[in-house]
Amino acid sequence: MMSMSCRLAKSYGLIKLLCDNNNNGGRCRLLRFPQFLLPSPSDGFSAFRSCSTRSMSASSSTNPMSLQEADAVKLLPYVEDKYGGVMTEMTHPMDPCVFSALLRASLSNWTLQGKKGVWIKLPKQLIGLAESAVKEGFWFHHAEKDYLMLVYWIPKEAHTLPANASHRVGIGAYVINHNKEVLVVQEKTGRFQGQGIWKFPTGVVNEGEDIHDGSVREVKEETGVDTEFVQILAFRQAHKAFFEKSDLFFVCMLKPLSLEINAQESEIEAAQWMPWEEYTKQPFVQNHELLRYMTDICSAKTNGDYEGFTPLRVSAPDQQGNLYYNTRDLHSRH
Repeated sequence: MMSMSCRLAKSYGLIKLLCDNNNNGGRCRLLRFPQFLLPSPSDGFSAFRSCSTRSMSASSSTNPMSLQEADAVKLLPYVEDKYGGVMTEMTHPMDPCVFSALLRASLSNWTLQGKKGVWIKLPKQLIGLAESAVKEGFWFHHAEKDYLMLVYWIPKEAHTLPANASHRVGIGAYVINHNKEVLVVQEKTGRFQGQGIWKFPTGVVNEGEDIHDGSVREVKEETGVDTEFVQILAFRQAHKAFFEKSDLFFVCMLKPLSLEINAQESEIEAAQWMPWEEYTKQPFVQNHELLRYMTDICSAKTNGDYEGFTPLRVSAPDQQGNLYYNTRDLHSRH
């Protein structure tokens, strides 16, 4: 009967085997086992040692794998990216030792092709394969709720791969009504809870959400007030703000379309329309340089002495996006 190691290796087309039940005691002899599939002395593990139930002998080659040999060996499925690299997305369960062998074969093949970055996307149900990839030199790039992305750099020189997303994008909403009252909230959770501080509605822009849409949504969620986006008035960049990531905070002006307040129970302790002068006189505002600048900018905009940035939907060679710009000063030049 053919051993498990024979069946396993043949099923994945990795190596050529000769099984001789009469003269070899039922064991398998490897006729061809390229060097790139063999464990290195320093890696402490073998892709096949853990899954073989019988001993196997290998005749390794000291010569580099040829292009013809690469074509004959089964590789991981992949697609080429725009930057000379490849992406492979695992979708089906696989024994870690088989995955490791396929990965080594694939890396050898991609090296011959002159590829650079190699990306492996593992869904959460296949997270057990991550250890095998790390042992081959991959590192974690980023993770989302349903997958882990690993990456590897083939060339000898320092890699030029983009880092994981480096910034979180937040907004602060300046909403002022016809009575010169500003919409403010007191937070039920977070660093300002229980301090009696009235502040602008704030929040984080969701993935795939435009800044102007995020500001309208956050105001609605926290206060129940419907608004229309007017402009971005300013933005602040800070570092090591959230899990060591940088932070971009956009001060947005919005026009109220309704006045009735319905505060969000889970996050907001209270919300109200407060006279602008009363808001600016809070010690919390007066004692913080950032907030003093924000109030000056907001006042100047309300008085017509300042122009912010209006979104314009524009197309680029490979994507759509929003250009935020000062329309007044640009149009005044024509």
